[in-house]
Amino acid sequence: MIEFKLPSLGADMDEGTLLEWRVKPGDAVKKGQVIAVVDTAKAAIDVECWQPGTVHELIAEVGQKMPVGTLMALLREAGEPTSAVPPAPTIATRRMISPAARKRAQEAGVDLEKVTGTGPHGAVTLEDVEQAAAIARPARPPADKAAEMRKAIAAAMARSKREIPHYYVAEDIVLDRALAWLAAENEKRPMTERLLPAVLLLKAVALTLKRYPELNGTFGNDAFSAAERINLGVAVSLRQGGLIAPALLDAAAKPLAQLMRELADLVQRTRAGSLKSSELSEATITVTNLGDQSSQAVFGVIYPPQVALVGFGRIGERPWVKDGALTALPVVTASLSADHRVSDGHRGALFLRELAAQLQHPEELDA
Repeated sequence: MIEFKLPSLGADMDEGTLLEWRVKPGDAVKKGQVIAVVDTAKAAIDVECWQPGTVHELIAEVGQKMPVGTLMALLREAGEPTSAVPPAPTIATRRMISPAARKRAQEAGVDLEKVTGTGPHGAVTLEDVEQAAAIARPARPPADKAAEMRKAIAAAMARSKREIPHYYVAEDIVLDRALAWLAAENEKRPMTERLLPAVLLLKAVALTLKRYPELNGTFGNDAFSAAERINLGVAVSLRQGGLIAPALLDAAAKPLAQLMRELADLVQRTRAGSLKSSELSEATITVTNLGDQSSQAVFGVIYPPQVALVGFGRIGERPWVKDGALTALPVVTASLSADHRVSDGHRGALFLRELAAQLQHPEELDA
């Protein structure tokens, strides 16, 4: 028997509300298949199942708010006969009442004897209880989504600064070669396939992490776990305020054109509220790029349980000595916020120097 529970989609998620089931009892599901849509403080997320099987019972009901780890469904393993699955527990009462409805009734102070069931055979559903609770209490204004998101971000960042001993290093990186190569490369491409400077920075970070694996992973149970893949969490600002950092998976292994397509798609779906649970839960490090309208440098707060964050300020012309002469060149300040329990400032500084060296050979990034 496989227990499908509400997964944690980040340090800033404590609970979620089931919006939709994408499967029904008897359906076969594959690994990675979206089976439910759950609303969080930040967005509505497509939740994937990571074990193949057959849906035996859907326990959570649409509209139910539940904490992370709540049992949502039961699945039969491949080859497991129906007869081998124990029957779902029942409520020994005169009427059928779903577990979710009973729990919600206790929370809201609803007398179940006075609730008319609208489910099969008169069963009392969660929706029945919610309607009864709404009648018993005055209407409340709708939740402020932006305020909820800010509260979730605040909780995660407070935890980060409380639990993680941060250190910070920074490096100015000249980008004349990288931007010249990018301009020449874009001349060969149709407008819809042109590359942005951000994709060069992301690929350079991914390749540099191969040599500094202590910055790519998570910290938990008093130990560091190095990640097998390099999944870059990309901080995306939302038009209504707040931000989300979904992951570009296997960033080091993909050519620039593919990364550009996936980045554009990820940003679009983030702002449209159409992300998958894996994109929120599998980032191994976060990269924040404030763009051309931002400050010169950014020193970010690590997103737990990750152990590092790379930040890029705006790219701008600055005085630079090249070949013994003073000139103006495009420069970006790259910063690293890292967990001192896992690495130290010397390794962090070497990481940034290697990152700068990667960007001096942009043609080698497109592999």
